[in-house]
Amino acid sequence: MATKKFADSTKYHLSPTGFWKKFRDAVVVNPEISSGLPLPNLNRYPQPGSRPEKYATPATKASDPAQNPYWKRDVRRTYPQLSVITQTELSSLLLQHSENQNLLGAPSEAKEGEKASVPATSSQSLDLTSTIATITSARKAFSESKLPPILPTPYKKWIPERVEDAPHDPTAYFPMVLVK
Repeated sequence: MATKKFADSTKYHLSPTGFWKKFRDAVVVNPEISSGLPLPNLNRYPQPGSRPEKYATPATKASDPAQNPYWKRDVRRTYPQLSVITQTELSSLLLQHSENQNLLGAPSEAKEGEKASVPATSSQSLDLTSTIATITSARKAFSESKLPPILPTPYKKWIPERVEDAPHDPTAYFPMVLVK
């Protein structure tokens, strides 16, 4: 036999007494509904503020003034730090990247006894334009099949398509063109 379970509205909530109970019984639409006021001794036990001990903030590095200077705490002046890469550094990085791409292209060519070749850093000054020219002449960056990345858009690009014209007199001047 299945019994219907429900929460007792008088178990955990205050209920009116005396005149207000009679008034509530006469006025309320659903007498089984709770008042919504929780019993203070059952709702939060122990009640807030009833504990005798006092809270003490634990000592940390931040509470020691010698280990917590103002300039470390001042977040208003945390400006972004600039980083500088010279053209020679950039050209050497580009050359190393292109050499690594060539090494990664054929992993089966390395024999068991050989170590993988590591690109040596050259002390010569490299011109950025000549470096870019040599890298792009070695292999094409983009082609018809390998296109450059495009920015993602949250909407589909609209391509206008011509649709049938609106009904009009065939001999009348009708400059409107309808597109979808």
